[in-house]
Amino acid sequence: MSLIFQNYLLSYGKINISIITYYEILSGLKHKNAQKRMESFVDFCQKAAILPLTIDAVNISAEIYAQTRKDGHPIDDIDLLIAGIAISNHLVLSTHNEKHFKHIEGLEITDWSKGDQK
Repeated sequence: MSLIFQNYLLSYGKINISIITYYEILSGLKHKNAQKRMESFVDFCQKAAILPLTIDAVNISAEIYAQTRKDGHPIDDIDLLIAGIAISNHLVLSTHNEKHFKHIEGLEITDWSKGDQK
């Protein structure tokens, strides 16, 4: 587990991961046949809260989809669902890819690589 996540766990006691993020990471590791990393990830997730995709999150994601398309900043469906889960759970989204999320109204983001967790 990285030092950033260890420090986060010390400060906050748990990490929330959307089921969509879980899927993204797990499928990438399976594709690479990275068995040791996959085992580490699954072990890490034992300490995390895996947030489900709910009807509320899907409704929020659909609104974001419509708004970002209208504004000319379309976002991939996976990222829309991750954002919808974060907003529906009243959470700050921690990402190293702020570009994908910065145009989403009502979503608070932070870059985990900068150590500025909230």
